Amino acid sequence: MIRKSIIIGLSGTKLTNQEINILKKEKPWGVILFSRNIKNIKQVRSLTWNIRKIINDKKYPILIDEEGGSVSRLNKIINFDLFSQDFFGKLFIKNKRKFYNYYKIYIDQVSDILKNLGININTVPVLDVRRKNTHKIIFNRSYSSNPSIVSKIGMTCIDLYNRNKIATVIKHIPGHGLSTYDSHKELPIIFGKKNDLINKDFKAFKKCNSLFAMTAHIVYSDFDPIYTATHSKNVIKKVIRKTIGFDGILISDDISMKALKYGLVRNATRALDAGCNLVLHCNGNIKEIKQLMKIVPSIDKFTQKKTAQFRKLIE
Repeated sequence: MIRKSIIIGLSGTKLTNQEINILKKEKPWGVILFSRNIKNIKQVRSLTWNIRKIINDKKYPILIDEEGGSVSRLNKIINFDLFSQDFFGKLFIKNKRKFYNYYKIYIDQVSDILKNLGININTVPVLDVRRKNTHKIIFNRSYSSNPSIVSKIGMTCIDLYNRNKIATVIKHIPGHGLSTYDSHKELPIIFGKKNDLINKDFKAFKKCNSLFAMTAHIVYSDFDPIYTATHSKNVIKKVIRKTIGFDGILISDDISMKALKYGLVRNATRALDAGCNLVLHCNGNIKEIKQLMKIVPSIDKFTQKKTAQFRKLIE
């Protein structure tokens, strides 16, 4: 299977002629949808059906970022504002039986909607451990300040989605909780010590066996004082692959985010060179997509193998 090692966003609710040409000729690995791409159920079903028709692949990866709470791309279809990860984390502490029953109902319903829309990957769960000064961009998206609770709920989330034949993307590996800045806008640098990070932030990701993970655009100074996790061979190889033990497809967070300083093309090539398997480009800017298509390679054998596992999961 020949696919380019990139996931792209789209500009609107229908494919433009230029987007159709990109899908036909370049064959990006996947497409991610945002609120700007969603008007109603009929429209989204038509959009995802057209994407798969053009690619000629019924199992083509189409992603969405549907966490519930403050990050809900389905808000024009259904309101999931109440159901943040913080909400379920508190329920877990209060009543584990009620938590599991409610969480299963919630994920079953989200999965049913996603499948009806033609979406087969949800970029959840957020496994960032909440800390005292965690930036508000993450705060309510975190299950807990306890890494064991984060891990337990994360494993439940992955399992429930997988049972519904929806793949998951754990994020933001190896952990965003200590960041006091929003990586969409500026570069966060974490000065936490190795043992503290390993025993708290990194621990939450260890047992969560997802097919996909998304990197954090964060510098972990004790591991690599120069490069963000997305661009760091050391963090990807020694922390994400070895310490955490993640063995699936590693996706960069959006390479357009301001935490990355090298320009779009270099942000992409550095991420792939460091060990990311796929780069993510979200904003739907066709000029930028065309630039990236010139430089991103086809997926390697490892990514082909793991993509086959994804295709089996969603059968």
